Amino acid sequence: MDSKSIKELIVLCKELGIRGYSGKNKNELIRLLSPPPLNVSDSFLVGDNLELLRDLATESVDLIYMDPPYNTGRNFYYFEDRFADFPQFMADRLSECKRVLKKDGNIIIHVEPKISHHIRVICDSLELHFKNEIVWHSGGNSKNKHQLGRNHDTLIVVSKIDKSKFFPMYREYPPEYRKNLKMCQVNNKLYSTSAAHNSQPEVNPRPNLVYEWNGHTKQWYISLEKMQELHSNSRLEYNAEGVPRIKRFLDELEGIPIRDTWDDISSIQGGEKTRYATQKPIKLLERIVQMYSSEDDLCLDPFAGSGTLGRACIKLNRKYLLFDINKEAKEVFNETV
Repeated sequence: MDSKSIKELIVLCKELGIRGYSGKNKNELIRLLSPPPLNVSDSFLVGDNLELLRDLATESVDLIYMDPPYNTGRNFYYFEDRFADFPQFMADRLSECKRVLKKDGNIIIHVEPKISHHIRVICDSLELHFKNEIVWHSGGNSKNKHQLGRNHDTLIVVSKIDKSKFFPMYREYPPEYRKNLKMCQVNNKLYSTSAAHNSQPEVNPRPNLVYEWNGHTKQWYISLEKMQELHSNSRLEYNAEGVPRIKRFLDELEGIPIRDTWDDISSIQGGEKTRYATQKPIKLLERIVQMYSSEDDLCLDPFAGSGTLGRACIKLNRKYLLFDINKEAKEVFNETV
């Protein structure tokens, strides 16, 4: 970078989303663009997460999870949850998170409904791609005489590209589901069935899939060749009129897909509680890590708190990097690993 002019270095800072270049001389600009390397493998660093983020190399992190302050005005002992300009506080940090995130990585922002709209607007302004808004049923029985009580948090999932890392997860079928399955006498397997034809072809017309089968001309979900293959393998079940449905064998099904409402993970249980007020359950972080990262990926939490992300990463063979401004947070984490 020594060969570049100050003007060129400033342009590069802008392209990479690096702030704080105004008024800097050439050497200072070079240091901004070449931050000192952090030990990014399995570390809990105490300090201002904005400064720590600026020290990370561009596109070096696979997954970022954060449970930031909610600007509630409350004192949580370890930190005062009050900000003069909360949207700007979050925009500065999300901008750096975008810079350090790999192209196929994901950012999951864990917030409450009162501030989720601020986060969505900030992410839109940073041109981050919206993937999902996950509703986590966190529980809570507090009474409220003036409005409906809240018993859920919101997890906003964003990325740089549409096809970022994602690994679908499935729940096991309940026992009552198996009771309603049939036994295929040919294949000797339990099965359910799904429709073979589209009952509303006018909504999504597919002329190439319209053909006659067993005396019925319909818009089918599969090609004629595939239909013949399924029929030959006893994978079709016909009703009294001769219209087929497709057999789905239980041993080939992955389970019930987990969608964007999570009501099967309870809040913190007694056995895992630490002395950190805003701790989140380990099962929640394990699901996030499994769904949005691969083994040996680097996962970052810039608001680490009690370090639940780190514990999930240790269990699931990921590398972790945790930031928090409170040294007590690191002490809590060290007590649990």
